[in-house]
Amino acid sequence: GIEIHPGATIGERFFIDHGMGVVIGETAEIGDDVTLYHGVTLGGTSWNPGKRHPTVGDGVVIGAGAKILGPIRIGAGVRIGANSVVIQDVAPDMTVVGIPGREVLPLNQRRITPQGIDLDHHLMPDPVGKALACLLDRVHTLEARLEMASPSPGEDPECRSCVDECVSLQGSDMAPGRAPDLQKTTH
Repeated sequence: GIEIHPGATIGERFFIDHGMGVVIGETAEIGDDVTLYHGVTLGGTSWNPGKRHPTVGDGVVIGAGAKILGPIRIGAGVRIGANSVVIQDVAPDMTVVGIPGREVLPLNQRRITPQGIDLDHHLMPDPVGKALACLLDRVHTLEARLEMASPSPGEDPECRSCVDECVSLQGSDMAPGRAPDLQKTTH
């Protein structure tokens, strides 16, 4: 279900889409036109009296599973990506992703829809995917350099038998002297 502490302050046109697992703490303040997706927590970080929960500005969209923790301020127009953990103030009109959450895209660079709310979460940056792509590029570069630097298998009988053994173990996907084509591999 949805847990909203009776002490929380909530603005107009507040919308929880698929509310399972939403938790809103006692001293949380939520502005107008805010959208939360399932699994969002607006939580505290201490048991001390006073302000312990976030203040969320107008027009904010918080993606599924995001955790906004402590007496921090989330500026108006902010977009917080799914499963982000935000523990510091966020300037207005920014997009925040990651653990810990970091600002990545201001409003003037965001795609605005006719409806006013950009729900294209799949268009957020993917730093892990980018890192993997860079690593694959590096592997291909190193394989090409190795192939150019290595003697051809026919020059050394010992090398030839090693290549033949690898080919027999790998099957027909592996040509003599070459690594298997990973793009053809199916799982």
